[in-house]
Amino acid sequence: MAIVSSAPIWSPIFVLIGIALLIFGGFRGRAFVFCTLLALGFSNLFVGPLKHTIARSRPKQVQTVRMVELRPAKPAFITVFKKPSARFSTEADRSRAGVSFPSGHVNNNTVIALCCTLFYRRWGKLYWIITIAVAYSRIYLGAHWPSDVFATFFLAAGETLLVLGLCELIWEKLVSRRLPELVARHPRLLPASPS
Repeated sequence: MAIVSSAPIWSPIFVLIGIALLIFGGFRGRAFVFCTLLALGFSNLFVGPLKHTIARSRPKQVQTVRMVELRPAKPAFITVFKKPSARFSTEADRSRAGVSFPSGHVNNNTVIALCCTLFYRRWGKLYWIITIAVAYSRIYLGAHWPSDVFATFFLAAGETLLVLGLCELIWEKLVSRRLPELVARHPRLLPASPS
């Protein structure tokens, strides 16, 4: 679960996939990367302020929970091959961890999963397996309450749909005037739903 939750391990893979889509993914790949980054940026604008406004304590701050920690390694991916340490949270952990709601991990993975689903339909839906695994890992590791995870999912989904709807509107209303040849070839930014 600690490996599933570790952003430093997976971030380089996401960057490589994004670069590959920009180079080899055609219009859909570039639109996907642009819209996903825009939705991530927009939704992350609210994560920090909401955390500080709501200021909900993490499970490990209010009760003793099992904690699994990865061994430090460079590059971060090497930590996968090292045995993690397991312990119970202590008084020191209560002051070190930040606040609980919303979950940044769940937020980011929900945005990516929703964009994958809308741009790549059947194959994109597979990313929900990763999103569910990350969400469960946050609860398992004592970083979030189950209600944090569920509420963050709906918050991130709503923000993502709002951003994608605005992107589509801008594409149809503004970009179509400035780049009519491009819009003639690609009338929609998001792929049309299958009939």
